[in-house]
Parts: sequence; C-alpha cells; structure tokens
Amino acid sequence: MVNLGLIGQAINSSRSPSLHDLLGKLNQLPVDYQLQEPEDSSAQSFCTKLAEIRELGFVGVNVTFPYKQIAIDSADDVNEAVKKVGATNTLLLKDGKVCAFNTDYSGFIRGYKGRVGDQPAGKVLMIGAGGVGRAIGFALFDVGATELLVTDLNEASAKSLVDAINAYGFNARYVAKEEIAAAAKEADGLVNCTPVGHFKSPGMPIEAASIGGQKWAFDAVYTPMDTEFLIEASRKGLQIVSGFDLFFYQGIDAFEIFTGKSISDASLVWDLFREKCQVVSDLI
Repeated sequence: MVNLGLIGQAINSSRSPSLHDLLGKLNQLPVDYQLQEPEDSSAQSFCTKLAEIRELGFVGVNVTFPYKQIAIDSADDVNEAVKKVGATNTLLLKDGKVCAFNTDYSGFIRGYKGRVGDQPAGKVLMIGAGGVGRAIGFALFDVGATELLVTDLNEASAKSLVDAINAYGFNARYVAKEEIAAAAKEADGLVNCTPVGHFKSPGMPIEAASIGGQKWAFDAVYTPMDTEFLIEASRKGLQIVSGFDLFFYQGIDAFEIFTGKSISDASLVWDLFREKCQVVSDLI
C-alpha cells in the first residue's frame, strides 16, 4: 500500500483523494490517500502531524493552507522552485529525509502549455500575491513572461513578491489599485490569484471593462470551474487556463514525485477524472 495524504485546514471537500486514487488504479498501485488536519494552524501542530504520518510509513504528502511556508522548515532538501517561491506544497518522505517540491509552480506550467501551447505569456497583470500567487508569479517566467505587474489589497505582500522576482533577475513592478485598469490595457495576460470568484466569495477580481484586448487569462479559483472572470474573458476572445488545470497538473506532478511513475497520457486521466467528479465546464 502506498500511503499518501494532504495536510491542511478545512480540507474535507478536497478532490485530491479521488485524483490520487484514480492515478493509483491506472498504474496498478494500491494508493491510500488520507486527509490530515493538524490540531491548529501553528508550526508545532504541523510538525506533530508530519512526525505522526512519517511514523506510520507515509511515502509523501501534499501541503495546503496554512502550512506551505511552515513546511519548508521541516525539509532536509528543497528544490529550486521552493527556493524561488518560498513555499512548498509537496513533501516526499524517503530514506529518512523530507524533500520539498512546489507542484503549484510546475503544475501551472503544464496547465498553461496544455491550453495556450508555446505562445509566450508576455506582459502579465496578476491580481493577488499570496501563497499561490507567489508560485504562479515565478512560474510565469518559465512560459515566456516578459514583465509581471503585481497588485494586491495587501500592498506589502505585492511589493514583497515584486522584490523577490526582481532579485532573481526577472522583471516585475507593483501596480496600485488606481492603476489596475491602465495596467490591464497594456497586458497580454490576466491572472487572478485571489479567492474572488469562489462560490463563497462571488464576483470578479477586475472590472469587466478592463477585460478585452489581452491574449489569455488564468483563474486560480476552480470551484466553480467557470468563474465569472473566465466567462467574461472567454466572451472577449481570450484563451483560457482554469484553476482546475492547475489543480489537476499539480496533482499529477505530486503523484509522479511520490511514486516515480510517469503519467504518459494526461488527457486520458483528465477525461476519467472529470467524469468521476462530475466536473462540468462550458469553457474547456
């Protein structure tokens, strides 16, 4: 039995167990993917839970809110994406070591290429500079971003990401709230990394009038899959990359890290998983 899991808070509705169960069956591997919720949001509770599942012989775990930065301190080795982003969402537990990866980073790259192909991301306006925003912000430069314009209600968070990106030799600048509309007009791509658009926080992260003339759009929200933002972007002729793409590919990347198995036909898994979870989209 391959014991895997997800460590986080408020994770009861996660689809990760279903995805990893399917991937296990397709690869003739008996997978037991368990949701693991520490007692509270503290680093100590995370460490206690991680020690507990290591004792139980877990092979790997995904990590979600609010532990993505906390988890780095438990890692013996971190890959380059984790160093860039400053967060991890995937821990491989092997040979007595904890190895940290960031499959939000790699999963976005696969999702973008799967939808947009080799078209460079160009100049991108990104709304939201939190945990997933940091991963996407850096990953954008692996798909041809030339400049990243970053805005967030938390000005300090946005400026911190801008500074981190520029320190790596990329090109980023902060965009104030009153500059968003102008920044959207000069952008090739629009990215939402805020919770706005989720079932629990409906709406759009940017004015509808600012959408149009860009080439593509991505929304990290995937419940619903067709957010108001993506519906409007599609209506205006933009190519779409969904939050479900990100979820799907980060999960596949994590499974490959955990098991050493290569998923050669992601499109087959996509179709089977969407059918299994009854995921419906008019956009993709």
